[in-house]
Amino acid sequence: MSDVTVRKPRPKHLALNQIRLPLPGIVSILHRISGAGLFLLLPFLLFLLDRSLGSPETFETFSAVVGHPLVKLLLIGLLWAYLHHFCAGIRFLLLDMHKGLELEAARNSSRIVLVVSIVLTVIIGVKLW
Repeated sequence: MSDVTVRKPRPKHLALNQIRLPLPGIVSILHRISGAGLFLLLPFLLFLLDRSLGSPETFETFSAVVGHPLVKLLLIGLLWAYLHHFCAGIRFLLLDMHKGLELEAARNSSRIVLVVSIVLTVIIGVKLW
């Protein structure tokens, strides 16, 4: 007999809800999503900044809007996106320099990125809330 191993045929359609990504893959996808979100929201945020600096009346209006709890939650989500993108960006720069490419080091650095971004978001969010 030959020593040929039989492989299962590859799926024709990937079921994305059944794929279990490793933690570094999740951090990578969150890095891309947060970067795209920050890029798309930047013109809107600059517009809001410009309008809020236009006069004292518009500043008071924006201050009242930002005081709403739902807007605060949205801003905390935006803060997390920025902090996660920053922390994951540092991780990817280190990976580009061939630091932490081993499997366990990559998993640990992914955990560190998630924990640090969440802890910084909580600290800054509590301070700003």
